[in-house]
Parts: sequence; structure tokens; C-alpha cells
Amino acid sequence: MEALKLRTIDDLLANPEERVELIDGEIVRRPMTRFQHGQVQSRTARELGPFDRGSGPGGWWFATEVSVAYEPHQCPSHDIAGWCRQRLPTPPTGVVEMPPDWVCEIVSPGHERKDRVQLPLLLQRHRVPFYWLISPEDHTLVAHELEAEGYRAIATLKHEAKARIKPFEAIELDLAYMLGGAS
Repeated sequence: MEALKLRTIDDLLANPEERVELIDGEIVRRPMTRFQHGQVQSRTARELGPFDRGSGPGGWWFATEVSVAYEPHQCPSHDIAGWCRQRLPTPPTGVVEMPPDWVCEIVSPGHERKDRVQLPLLLQRHRVPFYWLISPEDHTLVAHELEAEGYRAIATLKHEAKARIKPFEAIELDLAYMLGGAS
């Protein structure tokens, strides 16, 4: 029996395919983006825009579809990730090697295990303070905050029109818009 060879970030970078990521030592294709997924992703990034600008609350860098190298066998591409400028004064180039301060994943059918189990465990190990999970199909956002023993759900929002959610509680977010409503 042949031993399983764990792939590394070097293998990922050498892979000619687009839309792949490294999860648990395996190069996997990211799911095809559905309209609803893309809409929720872009709307969420727009709602958080004031934090990415000099005016308003500021203080963050955001990126969509960004690859983050956590470990030699772990380099997922996050739907949206954010870094406090206090920890990361200038935006990085290429694959990011510093764990983000906030990650938002948008659940894709068939990839629930990655979004609900594998990624949260990886993010916990690397002490990512906040993890949001958005499910476009049922218009739900679950926000988690890292505590000593792991992530704790701090908000589960489904029908709320607006809310203040850590770490972005400085502004009221339009959840109806973010989660696919017509606003």
C-alpha cells in the first residue's frame, strides 16, 4: 500500500489550475460560484467598506478569494478575510502568511464540512479572533468569537434587518441587503 503524500504550499503554487486550495494536505477545487454566493460575498464586502477606508471607522484591509498559508499543508482561499491595519500596516503581496483577524465563509452546497468543521478548527489553532459563516440558501449569518476553549457563537441572525456585529459593531450592517434581500 502506498503512503498518502500530503501536498504542500509549493505544490499548490505549482498547480496550473485556477480556483484550487490546499486543505489538509490535499489540493481541492473550489466550488463553482453560484450567483447567490457571489452576490452575498460582494454585498458583505461592500457593507464593510467603511472599515477599509480612511474615513469612517477605518483600520482594516479586506480581500476576497484570498489564499492564506497557515501551515505547510494548509492554504485555504477565504471568501472574505480581514486584517487589522494595526497588525498589518501595509497590504501583503502574493499568498498571505499572517492569519487574518476576521474570516467570513459563505457556505457552498457540498462543501459544508470544510466551512463548518475543517476551517473553524484551523482558524482556532491560529487564533483568528472572529469567524463568520453565511448560508445564502437560508439567509443566515452566524458570527463566532474566539475564546480560550474555542469559538463561541455570538450572533445567529436570520430575519434581522440591521445589526451591529463584532468586530464591526461601530456601524449598523444592513443584513437584509447582505444576505440577499432586495434592499
